[in-house]
Amino acid sequence: MPQPNPDGIRTGRVIAILRDREGRRLREISDALIDSGIRALELTTNTPGAAEAVAEIASAGRAHVGMGTVRTTDHVRLAADAGASFIVTPAVSLEVGELALGLGLAWYPGAVTPTEIESAWAGGATAVKIFPAAALGGPRYISELRGPLDDIPLIPTGGVRIQDIREYLHGGSYAVGIGSPLIGSAFVDGDLAALRSRARDVVAAVGAEHR
Repeated sequence: MPQPNPDGIRTGRVIAILRDREGRRLREISDALIDSGIRALELTTNTPGAAEAVAEIASAGRAHVGMGTVRTTDHVRLAADAGASFIVTPAVSLEVGELALGLGLAWYPGAVTPTEIESAWAGGATAVKIFPAAALGGPRYISELRGPLDDIPLIPTGGVRIQDIREYLHGGSYAVGIGSPLIGSAFVDGDLAALRSRARDVVAAVGAEHR
C-alpha cells in the first residue's frame, strides 16, 4: 500500500540535493536556497555535519528537509532523530523502507527498471526516485515509464539540468531532484549570489510548467 506523503514535496516539485565531502557552508547554502524559494532539501548522510544541519533546518520550520544516501537502518534512525521528514535511498531496501515508514518518514527509494519501480511501490514507497535519470534517457524515459506505471509517483534524479525541469514535470514527474547543476561551486567558493540566481531559475521553471 502506498504511504501518505507527509513532507509535501508535491508543492514545490523540486528537491535540492546537498552533497559535499567536507560539509562546509551547509547552513548558509541551505538558507540561500530556502530564501530563493526552494522548499525541499535533501542532505546526504555522507556529507559531514548533515544530521546537525537537518536538525537546525527542521527546527526552523521553513522547508521540508530529509536525508539522502540512506543505506542502513542506522541511517534511518539518524534521520528520524534529526527531525527529517523523508529519506532518499540509492536502492530498494525493504528493511530500510519499513523502518522509515514506521517512524513516520516518507521513503523515496532509487530504482531504474519497471520491475524495481513496482517492487519499491509494492514495498510501501511514498514515491520512487529514478536514478540516474539523465543517463537513462531523461524526460523521455520518464514519459515512457508513465505509460504503464501512471499510478506511481516518480522523482527523476541524477543529471537533471535546470533547463530540463519543465520537460520532466510536463512528462509526468512527481518532482525532480537536482544537485550539482543547482549547487554549482557554492560549497567550494561560497558564491551565494550565483546560487540564489540558479535557485530562482529553478523556481521559475516549476512556475512555468504550472502556467
